[in-house]
Amino acid sequence: MSISFDGRVAIVTGAGGGLGRCYALELARRGAKLVVNDLGGATDGSGQSDAAARVVDEIRAGGGTAIASGASVTDPGEVQAMVEEAASALGGVHILINNAGILRDRSFANMEIEDFRAVVDVHLVGSANCTKAVWEIMRSQAYGRILMTSSSTGLYGNFGQANYGAAKMGLVGFARTLALEGAKYDIRVNTIAPNAATRMTESLFPPELLGKFRPELVAPAALFLVSEAAPTNHVVGAGAGVIQAAFVTLTRGIALAEDDCTPEAVADGWDRIIDRDGEIVPKSGVEQTMSILQRLQGN
Repeated sequence: MSISFDGRVAIVTGAGGGLGRCYALELARRGAKLVVNDLGGATDGSGQSDAAARVVDEIRAGGGTAIASGASVTDPGEVQAMVEEAASALGGVHILINNAGILRDRSFANMEIEDFRAVVDVHLVGSANCTKAVWEIMRSQAYGRILMTSSSTGLYGNFGQANYGAAKMGLVGFARTLALEGAKYDIRVNTIAPNAATRMTESLFPPELLGKFRPELVAPAALFLVSEAAPTNHVVGAGAGVIQAAFVTLTRGIALAEDDCTPEAVADGWDRIIDRDGEIVPKSGVEQTMSILQRLQGN
């Protein structure tokens, strides 16, 4: 299968470097027209630069079509203007990759609430701002591909990243709900949890592994997830060429009688509650509720 993006217009946020730049360059190489969005700030979100313009120059030098946007994803007005420019200058919006992010790592005991809020605002609220701005366009054209960027921190936790983890797991729930709401309009929504050595993360990798965790080795998974053939409602891990699927599973658990539904009964049954034999992967919150009813019926 050859994946092409001819005739598609894509917006990639945080595309001035690292993963976003790789996504934008590869989308352009495969025929997409690009809005390269990046505020151009430091990893903590401060400052501005012409990072997006430099990536646009790379795309144009390769014969592609792209425009730069310095819109802050935290500003709904700026985001809306970016989307309107994409529609008028490039002919629409078919793909959105929410990649913009910042880091303000610190143990929760030492973290200022402003740093918690800032990280959630960029990653989670910023993704909501961008998605909201393209949602009606995608609904009206009955086509859309949206990719959220989560993280192993959101899925599994990491010391010193309470703000980042909260935002990144929030994106999983956001994407899963949108996948259900967008299904009848052929809007497919997925989440990627990348593992790459970028400006934001390179200090976390031993020097000898930096080459193995190149951002270019994440891009193939991202591009598949925004292609015409993309699935929907999936969380995909990608790093160093290894592609994995992450699931939120549910054990069979135990069914307590109403007259024995006590904390002591939960404690007594804990080993059976966490027993993963026969676990399931609900496709929605409704399916989880149905699993409870089935358990009550002895199934």
